[in-house]
Amino acid sequence: MEMLYSAMDIFLPFAWAGHAFMRHAFLAVLLVMPLFGLLSTMVVSSRMAFFSDSLGHGAFTGIAIGALLGAVSPLASLIVFSVVFALFITYIKNKSTASTDTIIGVFSSTAIAAGLMIMSYGGSFNKFSSYLVGDILSITTQELGALLAVCLLVLVMWGLLFNRLLVLSINPSFARSRGVNSFLTESLFAATLAVVVSISIQWVGILIINAMLVLPAAAARNLAGNVKQYHFLSVLIAWMAGISGLILAYYFNMAAGATIVVISAGIFFLTLLLKPYFVR
Repeated sequence: MEMLYSAMDIFLPFAWAGHAFMRHAFLAVLLVMPLFGLLSTMVVSSRMAFFSDSLGHGAFTGIAIGALLGAVSPLASLIVFSVVFALFITYIKNKSTASTDTIIGVFSSTAIAAGLMIMSYGGSFNKFSSYLVGDILSITTQELGALLAVCLLVLVMWGLLFNRLLVLSINPSFARSRGVNSFLTESLFAATLAVVVSISIQWVGILIINAMLVLPAAAARNLAGNVKQYHFLSVLIAWMAGISGLILAYYFNMAAGATIVVISAGIFFLTLLLKPYFVR
């Protein structure tokens, strides 16, 4: 880690890079934003924006359960509950005849209500209200290690699932006819998405986590001419928004997560204006 910090001193000779908390936050942005960029491509292509939003609500209940069980850190219960929540929605969605948005709406509203109910018990809500907005400046060296492990896990899962997910997003019937197990593939992707949301929600915040999973790919889709460009631009936009948002938040004393989302939204609206010149 010291070697990495020495390299940052050479290549980032700025005032903000002299603070340990900014160095940690910068490294976190470099690790987590590409994940949002990659995953958001499939979230947008598969029309899962509402589903990813429900994961944030489910994570809130996971935090509440962790607090109720007296866990020192609610992260473990948060990850477990989020994964179970994602898998359960996927199962019901595939088995029920009700519309997908109705099923997700029911689970999402129930999860947020249950979380609020549990957290408000005994007046302990304020203790965990920081999860609503997040604080990437609070990330520690140990948490960076956990984030790196999650990044590697997601990249492995992405390599294994990408082709099947792509075919499913284009034509589910054709994918099933080619032997793609749609339920297993969707479940694995949902679980991966749940882990990323869980591990990053303490730094990004429940209120804006869904924007991170939608805006990069939504902006990239306005400019991309093929799948490779789509994924490359999504990751690039996520990186640009993350780094510039973090630096602006430092200089103007603003919430980093919210600043990153606002910049991502600004890039999206800019790409809307540029779309006629890129997509023919």
